[in-house]
Amino acid sequence: MQGSGYCERLSGAFWAEPLNAMSNAAFLLAALAAFLLLRRQGRRDWPVEALTALVAIIGLGSFLFHTMPQRWTLLADVVPIQLFALCYFGLALNRFIGLSPLLAAVGALIFLAACFGLASALVPLLPAGMRGSAGYAGFLVGLGGVALAARLRADAVTGARIAIAGLVFALSLTFRSLDSVLCGTVPFGLHWGWHLLNGLLLYLLLRAAIFAPRAR
Repeated sequence: MQGSGYCERLSGAFWAEPLNAMSNAAFLLAALAAFLLLRRQGRRDWPVEALTALVAIIGLGSFLFHTMPQRWTLLADVVPIQLFALCYFGLALNRFIGLSPLLAAVGALIFLAACFGLASALVPLLPAGMRGSAGYAGFLVGLGGVALAARLRADAVTGARIAIAGLVFALSLTFRSLDSVLCGTVPFGLHWGWHLLNGLLLYLLLRAAIFAPRAR
């Protein structure tokens, strides 16, 4: 495990992580599926349209990082993911729970700060190879909170959709966390599973936003 820190990469070659690189197609497929779903609705939904475009950007950024692991490609990988989490949580507070756009934006910023705080608390407690997953723990907690809040707002269907997305993310995070731990057993690693499952996760989240009734 060299270079970028993923089990599959053993050299600095462009295709040194073929599974990690090609599995990013899952994000592009998720964006395409969400785009087609939006088209069938027959109405504009610019917040979800913007998030759909961001999912495609996530796939491209991650592909760049897993083929050319450098500082700028790391930013291209991480920043779109953080931006999606921030914007989706704000959308959820507004669309699923009924907060005003201003309160939803403030809540999203508080959520992101809480994610960083939780990550800082978890890092010292985790083995070295799993510390990179600490930054995503807050996202899992956030999905659980959104699912519960939507359920309490009497929107059981949206709550169930977000809960299912949360279970997918829990499995995805497991793949990511075990990538280095099982490197000796699975030489090509498990990070590709993180990409595939996250592609499904993001599609499920976009679908939930498209079909959710507007909370008041």
